[in-house]
Parts: sequence; structure tokens; C-alpha cells
Amino acid sequence: MQNALPIIGLVTLALIISFPCGYVRENIRKYSILWWVLIHLPIPIIVVLRMKAGLNWHFIPLTLGSSVAGQLLGGMVNRRRKRNVKAP
Repeated sequence: MQNALPIIGLVTLALIISFPCGYVRENIRKYSILWWVLIHLPIPIIVVLRMKAGLNWHFIPLTLGSSVAGQLLGGMVNRRRKRNVKAP
């Protein structure tokens, strides 16, 4: 069993890296080029971090799930912020 600290750190970083992309993506037209880029932008960064941490391919589902969760959380925060902004 590998050390748990790099695994927890990578999963947390995947969520943190994907959060801003999900936040910005919420304001972009669906299925546009920028929307697609914002979804896929964190993936190469996460792959490089996984390789630097020395983790094998068995941890891809954890990092992918964390990245998706970051995207969803970013979008939810953006929607909630828009809803709570009071009109002048």
C-alpha cells in the first residue's frame, strides 16, 4: 500500500484546480470551444502531478472523480452567488 499523504494531496489538488474552471464554465455557452477547454484544462495538470507523486494508473478514478466534483462545486457556487446577488 502506498503512502496515503500523496494520494490525499493529489485528490485535494484535483478538486482545487478544477473548482475555478467549473466556476467560469457556468458563464460560458454550453458546448462551445471555451466550455470544452474549461472542462479539459485541469486534466493534463492532474496527470503531471500524479506522475510526479509516483502514483500509478490505479488512482486515475479517484483524481477524475475529484476533478468532476470540483467542476460541479464551482458551478454550484457560481449559480448560488448569482441567485443571492440583490438587484439594485
